[in-house]
Amino acid sequence: MFTDTHAHIYKEYYENIPEVLNNAQNNQINRIINNGCDASSNKEVLSLINKYKNMYGAIGIHPENVDTYSDADLDFIITNLNNPKIIAIGEIGLDYHYTKENKQAQIALFKKQLQIAQDYKLPVIIHSREATEDTINILKEYKVTGVIHSFSGSLETAKIYLKMGFSLGVNGVVTFKNSKLIETLKQIPLDNIILETDSPYLTPTPYRGTKNEPAHIIDIANFLCENLNVDLNTLSNITNQNIKRIFDI
Repeated sequence: MFTDTHAHIYKEYYENIPEVLNNAQNNQINRIINNGCDASSNKEVLSLINKYKNMYGAIGIHPENVDTYSDADLDFIITNLNNPKIIAIGEIGLDYHYTKENKQAQIALFKKQLQIAQDYKLPVIIHSREATEDTINILKEYKVTGVIHSFSGSLETAKIYLKMGFSLGVNGVVTFKNSKLIETLKQIPLDNIILETDSPYLTPTPYRGTKNEPAHIIDIANFLCENLNVDLNTLSNITNQNIKRIFDI
């Protein structure tokens, strides 16, 4: 059995959430960590994890929402950290892909949320897009660990994150024809990775062009098994042990 450690299961994307969860279960995916990214989705994550036994949650403000969040949204996060099924602060981080004009605001928000994670001794789920240097330097300022979500960087960058105590989130990107990630993963011990979908985004090959869902973890797992010379049961056991080491789950 596998865990989808990063999905965005919201009503905005899925008309029938029970069907999505059943499909996951039928494909050997027995747990999902649902990630919030703004005030609205954080509230929905809380509602869903209380409704579904096999769903856990991470709540946070994504860097793309830096211009619209309020301090009340951060207070809401803190208020709900006593929920035992909230197991991380996420999805948080930096994203310079579309604009760097709000770079300082992104950094300020990132630091506020890292401080929350440090204060409450929770792991973080990090989004870093075209911001590797800043992400690494800022993370070094805090006593936090967790996951580098959707990792697709170089071996050198991977080694830096691993030395800092972070694990790498591997999703459908690894199956893309233009991705060199699998070559990096061949040089990294399996006890440093966990699997994720980032649903509804980043659908793995050969399903690109369709909406992603947690059931596709099995396709990512099979791809890794074929390319890393490991069997499915071994990959399942290792990644589940990795998850237990990172999260209180």
